[in-house]
Amino acid sequence: MAADENTLSGRTALVTGAAKRLGRAIALALAEEGADVVVHYRRSAEEAGQVVAAVEARGRRAWALPADLAERGAAEGLFDRAAAAAGKIDILVNNASVFPADTVLDFTAESLAENVQVNAMSPLALCRGFAAAGGGGDIVNLLDCRVEDYDRRHAAYHLSKRMLLALTRMLALELAPGVKVNAVAPGLILPPPGEDEGFLAANAHTNPLHRHGSPADVARAVLFLVASPFVTGQVLYVDGGRHMKGRVHG
Repeated sequence: MAADENTLSGRTALVTGAAKRLGRAIALALAEEGADVVVHYRRSAEEAGQVVAAVEARGRRAWALPADLAERGAAEGLFDRAAAAAGKIDILVNNASVFPADTVLDFTAESLAENVQVNAMSPLALCRGFAAAGGGGDIVNLLDCRVEDYDRRHAAYHLSKRMLLALTRMLALELAPGVKVNAVAPGLILPPPGEDEGFLAANAHTNPLHRHGSPADVARAVLFLVASPFVTGQVLYVDGGRHMKGRVHG
C-alpha cells in the first residue's frame, strides 16, 4: 500500500464507545494515521479524557462527547454535536454495544429492544446523519464473528448484530458511491467483563489458529478498510478463522 493511501491526515473520525477496550484502540490507531478523533462515551468520562489526551499527544485534535445510545434520539444528537465540534465527520466507527447474557428461551421484549437500539438502530441513525452531511467518507461497523454461527448465551445481542450485518450490506448499496460501508467482526480478542486473561488462553482452541488476537489486530482491520478505496459492503473477520466453523444462517 502506497504511503499516501495509508495516511488519514485531514480526516476526522467519530468512534462510539471509544473510552475503553476496542474503541480506545481504534481511536488511537486512527490518530496515529493522522486523523482527528471525536471520542464518544456513555459514562466513562475519565477514561474518555485520557483517550483525548493520548490523541492530542500524537499531534491530533480530539473531543470527548457523552451520549447514552440506548435512548432514542441520542445518536442523532451525538452526530450533530460531533460535526459541530470538529467541523466535519468523514469516518464513522460504530463500536459501542451492549452484551447482556440471555437465551432465546428467556430474553424479554425489553432486553431485545435495548440490544436493537444500541447495537443496530443507533448505528443506523449515525449512518443516516453521516450520509445527510453529504461529505462522503467511510463507515465501519463492529460486528461479532458469531454472526455467521450462533451465540446461544447472548441471544438478543446475536439478533441485534445480525441486524447490523444486514444494515451494513444495505447501506453499502444505498450510500454508494460517496460513502463506503464495511464491517469488522472480532473474535477472541479481549476477555469479557468479569473475566481475566486466563479466559483467552482457555478458549484459544475454539479457532483454527489456536490463539487469541489483540485490540491492535482489530484496529489494523479498521484502518485497512478505511484506506481501501475499492472495498465496500465487506465484513473483515478478525477471529483466527472462528467464523468458518459453523453457519446456522445458511
